[in-house]
Amino acid sequence: MKAPIIIGIVALLAVTGVGLYVTDFTAYLGNNPSTCNNCHVMDAAYESWFHGGHKQWANCNDCHTPHALIPKYIVKAQSGYHHVSAFILGNIPDAIRAKKASRDVVQENCIRCHEATVDNIMAGTLEMGRYCFECHRSVAHGERGVSILPYQHSEETK
Repeated sequence: MKAPIIIGIVALLAVTGVGLYVTDFTAYLGNNPSTCNNCHVMDAAYESWFHGGHKQWANCNDCHTPHALIPKYIVKAQSGYHHVSAFILGNIPDAIRAKKASRDVVQENCIRCHEATVDNIMAGTLEMGRYCFECHRSVAHGERGVSILPYQHSEETK
């Protein structure tokens, strides 16, 4: 009775190990922007970042994941799960839109990197309560037109 369980566990470990090796899983744990571009649906986002103003200062994870170690890898795991699920099920959207949680992470990272500027804005009379990238869309990913998938809200992304 124990032999089938042991064989099953060994087979599961072997399939998991081969899957991790074949997909170069460890690359997704790092910060190399070309890893984000492994999937063709990210071509426009990668190209617009590559030609945009933040390339010399920030990579994908600097903006799109929290900076604390554990929250960063929780977000990476959630994103990876969603990406793999979409790929396997064939449910890949034409335009990738950030969900509210992702927009909040990006906002926190804008504020973290640009704290002095944000402090000056907060001291002014401008209306608050907006995401930085609502006004500064072209900063991280270049001007509209560079990307074939311009940013826009929809009910699905909320």
